[in-house]
Amino acid sequence: MSLYWRIFLLNAAVLVVAVLLLFGPVTVSTPVLFGEAIVLVAGLVAMLIANAVLLRIGLAPLGRLSRAMATVDLLKPGARPQVTGQGEIAELTGTFNTMLDRLEAERATSTGRVLSALEDERQRIAQELHDEVGQTLTAVLLQIKHAADRIPEPVRADLHQAQETTRASLDEIRRIARRLRPGVLEELGLHSALRSLAAEFTTPRLSVNALITPGLPALDSATELVLYRVAQEGLTNAARHSGATRVEVHLRPEPGGGTMLLVRDNGCGLGGAPEGAGIRGMRERVLLIGAELFVGPGPSGGTDVRLNVTALRHGGSGS
Repeated sequence: MSLYWRIFLLNAAVLVVAVLLLFGPVTVSTPVLFGEAIVLVAGLVAMLIANAVLLRIGLAPLGRLSRAMATVDLLKPGARPQVTGQGEIAELTGTFNTMLDRLEAERATSTGRVLSALEDERQRIAQELHDEVGQTLTAVLLQIKHAADRIPEPVRADLHQAQETTRASLDEIRRIARRLRPGVLEELGLHSALRSLAAEFTTPRLSVNALITPGLPALDSATELVLYRVAQEGLTNAARHSGATRVEVHLRPEPGGGTMLLVRDNGCGLGGAPEGAGIRGMRERVLLIGAELFVGPGPSGGTDVRLNVTALRHGGSGS
């Protein structure tokens, strides 16, 4: 039965009851007596309550669908309003679920193209930094060294200071280039790339340990890149925002052939802060490989970034 007829019949039932009361023993005098007024008001209140209850029951599925529409997030797929009953509301709910499936598929496809273009651009910029800026600074270092060997001593100290500043800038450019293009991932595999990443973020104020459990299954190259980028973003957030002194990066196999990446710090945690661009970027990457991402408080405070890869994503290049 359609929504229109259900509402019509619900209201018709209330009106029929009202008409039947007119044929009953109830009469109304002129002027209206106090007892008759009480009966009329009570009857009106009863009909309004009955009408409200019946409408709430009839429109409850529409309310559930409305709440689902208001809370849906394409970056957190999987949640769907349940299709119950028959008629327009069930059909509308099914259509909404189909639309969500299509939007999630289209978003994953478009995000894949964007991230692929982003990785290509990262590689291009990293190559230019290494080949052009890096070589230029190397030449500047050689020129400064050549000049320092030929000028008087009072000026030589200043040139040595300029030489150290240029060398530090060259190291920083190489570090940026490595972050833009994880060459170690391509050359040595995910295990070595994560250990290199941990060493790169380790400072006198921050201890980072990479703990890799033996027996990990092989992963395809796309999944390895997502794991690396999620670990990189998790470490970046821990180093910049959490105030942590210790971070652990775990990579271990899961029952059923899955793989889990865990970045855990002992910092101040997320609190009530909304998700920023970094976390949303991680979620978009994770959607490309059909994995699950959890970002939230750890068991002893701090923040956990946990990525679970199913067995379906395994196979391919390995580490």
